[in-house]
Amino acid sequence: MIVFRYIFWTFYRIWFYVMVALPIIILFPLLILSILKESWYPYFFKLARIWARFILIGMGLPTKTEYQQKPEANKSYMFIANHTSMIDIMLMLVTVKNPFVFVGKAELSKIPLFGFFYKRTCILVDRSSAKSRQAVFLRAQRRLKQGLSICIFPEGLVPEEHVLLDQFKDGAFRLAINHKTPIVPITFADNKKRFSYTFFSGGPGILRAKMHQFIPTEGLTTEDTKTLNQQSRQVILQQLQKFENIKKATLGTE
Repeated sequence: MIVFRYIFWTFYRIWFYVMVALPIIILFPLLILSILKESWYPYFFKLARIWARFILIGMGLPTKTEYQQKPEANKSYMFIANHTSMIDIMLMLVTVKNPFVFVGKAELSKIPLFGFFYKRTCILVDRSSAKSRQAVFLRAQRRLKQGLSICIFPEGLVPEEHVLLDQFKDGAFRLAINHKTPIVPITFADNKKRFSYTFFSGGPGILRAKMHQFIPTEGLTTEDTKTLNQQSRQVILQQLQKFENIKKATLGTE
């Protein structure tokens, strides 16, 4: 039986990369057109949402999102979420309709095909370089001024499997305070279980997400960065703990 599970996991991982590449190939001409001008980014974003939904459906990963508050059209926000999986990007795109720009690690730009568009549309950061981090801050500021939103996974890197939620970096919160942009915390419940970075793991099933009440930044100064950081982290941590308790209770009744 275990042999069949390893065979399934191997094909499931290969199938993921097929799902990532296939819509890019199909939509390639439209994707190329949409990145010719920076002002055309909202059109690229719509195509990216189609790409993300195609992948999740193809992987057998239907989504279920609870909204405590919904973003308004034509407003800028700072979207943050816990980071556990490669499918975090796809689930974020499906969950959020407002055009946003990802701030992500530069290493992803090396992925064939995907990386071509990733490095041309996202804000890349080399976390080992102070100069790179400063450049990210300036690029994010420009995008916010253009009326777009920003999405950052504030843990920085995907934490070890046993870590429920790592400490948050300050960058997203400092940026949000500087631009008086509301923080939108989002909790992903199942991404680690469905498609973690452990190769032989995962499988189809529902992906739950919860968009929490927004955290305003009006009246805050950079001295409030740490407080805002901890407040936002606590919202996501408490929801993750609730999801864990629900899972334990469900297992206990089976």
